[in-house]
Amino acid sequence: MSLRVGDIIRFERTFTAEDVELFTKVSGDEGSHHVTPDEQGRLVIQGLLTATLPTKIGGDYSVLARKMTFEFLRPVFTTDTIRCEVKIEQFEEQGERTLITASFICQNQNEKEVLKGDFSGVIKN
Repeated sequence: MSLRVGDIIRFERTFTAEDVELFTKVSGDEGSHHVTPDEQGRLVIQGLLTATLPTKIGGDYSVLARKMTFEFLRPVFTTDTIRCEVKIEQFEEQGERTLITASFICQNQNEKEVLKGDFSGVIKN
């Protein structure tokens, strides 16, 4: 594996109205703030759609999640660019699997924290 304790992985994503519409259909989360634009023409992104940012690590490294904790700090809107920083806290090989624990912080384009938390899981070796 190419990860080590202390590694920091950064990436970003700009959410669109189409992202919200697709997630609304899949999740059924049809709160009016997700389907009716505000006075600036923006939709509020579903919290769990925002939470897909740190789960990208799971896909990139084939992590089978065991636990995920999210703290939603402020709303995210369409057109916001969210930067996610994931820090590897534990990466320990144990025979046929590797235990992984990471923390993350997500900030909007104004450097305001919008989401933070942690996750743990295993990677099959």
